[in-house]
Amino acid sequence: MLEIVQIPVLNDNYLYLLHDAGTGDTVIVDPAVDEPVIEELEKRGWKLTHIINTHHHWDHTGANMALKEKYGLQIIGPKAEAERIPGIDQSVGDGDTIKIGNSIATVFDTPGHTSGHIVYYFNEAHALFAGDTIFAMGCGRLFEGTPADMWTSLQKIMALPDTTKIYCAHEYTMANAKFALSVEPENRELIKRVHEVEHKRAANLPTIPTSIGIEKETNPFLRPMSAHLQDTIGMTGRDIVDIFAETRRLKDNF
Repeated sequence: MLEIVQIPVLNDNYLYLLHDAGTGDTVIVDPAVDEPVIEELEKRGWKLTHIINTHHHWDHTGANMALKEKYGLQIIGPKAEAERIPGIDQSVGDGDTIKIGNSIATVFDTPGHTSGHIVYYFNEAHALFAGDTIFAMGCGRLFEGTPADMWTSLQKIMALPDTTKIYCAHEYTMANAKFALSVEPENRELIKRVHEVEHKRAANLPTIPTSIGIEKETNPFLRPMSAHLQDTIGMTGRDIVDIFAETRRLKDNF
């Protein structure tokens, strides 16, 4: 079983160390900066063997080369963005698998935030490393993809077991919660969750990981089929992708 360590960096980024005690393999997911990673590794007596990237943005790849030079590791990243991933050794895409120690992850293409974004799903660990495709009560801005691209990507994630833990790359939850309430103000599960999030953030605790089951109940970007949401945003009975697109537009201007 993978040991997962969350490392907060910058203003609101999360990096994740994955460690297989049996083999010693240790991975960092989307390293924005190197010093906090090195500090955590030295504290635990681990040696970094891999980097896995979800997409090319600097706050996910900024430490690739520094860590590669220090540890001589392997960098795995999205095939469709290989030319934009510093130091990439192995490029992967939809349906490919990678092996970290004794754990296998399946790769899914999830374009939308960027054109070649991918996510990594570790079935045995019930863990999804989602980068900027999905957040707690949110999803990534559509910098390089279309609403249809992102909705297709989110449907792939929704098809995974509800118990799957989502390890996303940012602590955007409080801002996302405020928007979610604006489009589904009578969603009881959402109201309950917002109170829980407020308590966690007041105590400076992370709200991540979340789970697919929780997101299905409270994340407006997974809920374009909700009659309540459709009514609130004036899109009753419209095409699902159009409803998703309007929800994303509203969030962009919230």
